[in-house]
Amino acid sequence: MSAIPKPTKLTLAEYLARERTAEYKSEFVDGVMYPLHRDAAWNMAGASRAHNRVNENLSVEIGTRLKGTGCQSFSRDLKVRAGPAGPYYYPDLAVVCGPPEFDADRDDTLLNPTVLVEVLSESTEGYDRRLKFRQYQHIPSFREYVLVAQDEPFVERWVRQPDGVWLPQPPAVGPDAVLTLSTIPVSVPLADVYAGVTFTPTPGLPPAAS
Repeated sequence: MSAIPKPTKLTLAEYLARERTAEYKSEFVDGVMYPLHRDAAWNMAGASRAHNRVNENLSVEIGTRLKGTGCQSFSRDLKVRAGPAGPYYYPDLAVVCGPPEFDADRDDTLLNPTVLVEVLSESTEGYDRRLKFRQYQHIPSFREYVLVAQDEPFVERWVRQPDGVWLPQPPAVGPDAVLTLSTIPVSVPLADVYAGVTFTPTPGLPPAAS
C-alpha cells in the first residue's frame, strides 16, 4: 500500500501570494493551505444551502443593528490573522468596533476583530470548537465567540472576562429565543437568524419550527 503524501509546506509569503490569485479561498495553518471548497458544507447541497442561508441572515441582521454604533461587520470574504504569523482563517462573520486594522498594505486580512461568528457544519464543528477557538484567543481585541448551529435553532457564546478567562454563556435555544451579544449592542431573534431554513426532523423528537 502506498504512503499517503504529505501536504506541501509553504512559507507565509507563498501562501499570501497564492491566496490572492486563487479561484477559491484557503485557510492557512502550520504551513499548509486548506481549501474551503473541500469542506462538506460546500460539497453537500443541502448542508450548503442551510449554512449559506444562516450566514446571510446573520450578516444582514447583525450588520443592520450595528448602524450608528461605531462597530461594523464583515462577511466570510475577509480573512482574520490569529497571531503574528498566522494561522489565517475565514470566519463566517467578524465584527470590529472602532477603526478596522489590516495586515500590512493589504485590506484583505483583519487584525482586530471584537466578535467572531462561525456557522457549524458536521465536518468542521469539532475544529471550530477547539483548535480554531484556541487560535482565535491569541487575538488581543477578540472578546466574544459565537457558534451557530445550522440544523436546529441553537446558538452558543463564549465571552472573555477582564482576567482573560473565557466563560460560556447560556445558549439561545428554540425559534422563540433571542441571540443577545455581550460585547456589542445587538440582539437578534432566532426566527430571523433561521429565516428560510427548513430543518430535518430528528427521529423521536418533534420537528423544529422554521
